[in-house]
Amino acid sequence: MKKRLITIIATLLCVPLWAQDPTALLLVHFGTTHDDARARTLDVISAKARQQYPHMTVSECFTSAIVRKRLAARGIEKASVVDALLQLRANGHRSIAVQPSFIIDGKEMALLRKDIEQVRSFFDSITLGTPLLNSIDDSQSLCSILANRHPVNTKQKEHVLFVGHGTKGIASAIYSQLEYMLRDSGHPNHHVATIEGYPTLQTAIKLMKEQGARQVTLVPLLFVAGDHATNDIAVEWKAQIEQEGIRVSVVSEGLGEIEEIQHRLITVPHDTH
Repeated sequence: MKKRLITIIATLLCVPLWAQDPTALLLVHFGTTHDDARARTLDVISAKARQQYPHMTVSECFTSAIVRKRLAARGIEKASVVDALLQLRANGHRSIAVQPSFIIDGKEMALLRKDIEQVRSFFDSITLGTPLLNSIDDSQSLCSILANRHPVNTKQKEHVLFVGHGTKGIASAIYSQLEYMLRDSGHPNHHVATIEGYPTLQTAIKLMKEQGARQVTLVPLLFVAGDHATNDIAVEWKAQIEQEGIRVSVVSEGLGEIEEIQHRLITVPHDTH
């Protein structure tokens, strides 16, 4: 790794000004080891970005070291944030737009900012976009998309539970905001819970039982329907809700498969952080 970094830095210092492209787009994902889920989301987004910005170099990187290691063992190489940025600079790019596919401004965004600062001095500018949910308008828009995409029959006591990853930090409050907005917009049978934050599965079960739920559809509130969707949601969460006497079905679709969200992601950021 150290030898590779030294080689890249040496290359940077030798790139002539006339060879430097002004702009490149770096798409930053947590990553997934599920080839089918990646094909339906991350690969599609990269292809759409290249089509929308034919004048730009579009590349991607994965922030999860575990995902990168497991993929590498299968012959699939994915760069880290720092490696991807340095490679773009080595190829002559001095101005980079960075767009993450994270849902909230939590731990992953903090680590991304830290990575960018490590190499910022090599560039004229690095522009960082925002996560999917960065404002009240973002949350309201997502609530509308999800409620329309997953309607329920209230007379049949049908409910939908959107399952996010969550975080231990304050950013997890976004999920409570989504729950409130769904209810406030006339969708009391649509709920939100998180795997590692709040609201919890127990919070959701209590609320749904109070409303007399008979049927619940579990929907990942994750960008990619990978390990968490396959194991936590489709197995553990499904089993726990069924123990309460409620029928459960599971939708295996990540947010990154939804066209409106794909479009939001490939909008080149303009606010510099």
